[in-house]
Amino acid sequence: MKIVILDRDGVINFDSAQFIKSPAEWKPIPGSLEAIAKLNQSGYKVVVATNQSGVGRSLFDMDTLNSIHEKMHKALFTVGGRVDAVFYCPHTADSLCDCRKPKPGMFKRISEVLNTDLKGVPTIGDSLRDLQAGAAVGCLPLLVHTGKGEKTLAEGNLPPGTRDFTNLEAAVDWILAGKKA
Repeated sequence: MKIVILDRDGVINFDSAQFIKSPAEWKPIPGSLEAIAKLNQSGYKVVVATNQSGVGRSLFDMDTLNSIHEKMHKALFTVGGRVDAVFYCPHTADSLCDCRKPKPGMFKRISEVLNTDLKGVPTIGDSLRDLQAGAAVGCLPLLVHTGKGEKTLAEGNLPPGTRDFTNLEAAVDWILAGKKA
């Protein structure tokens, strides 16, 4: 099974320090939806793994989170793309859950639900915690410069083997070229 795991905010859509709290605030990064469609057309399942502590902070509720994801799904549909599954952690940073990235619980759950080993599966994120969570289960960490990516790159300490790309489109092109160069 060919899979790519994506963070949401800062990778697919523009991020906000004030959180994405409504469908109106969800705006795709140019080229990101088309990049996902390219993955789909090449036989990849696309899975989103996203921390959504805004739920735990009561900034928005589950109905709103579902509406945001519905907007994402509809926007993808218009360009011939799809996200096959969305996994999220609604907990705040101070919770003791295992699903909040950088902990690997969400990735372990993806592996269980899809009944597949994630070793070597590309995981694309804009923050260190995205990459750490994926690397903990053997994923190939790919950093994009969008969202918090430039800051993450500058801070360093990236998991071994991390590759970096301008944006999701560039990362997808590299994956589809056979992960060379």
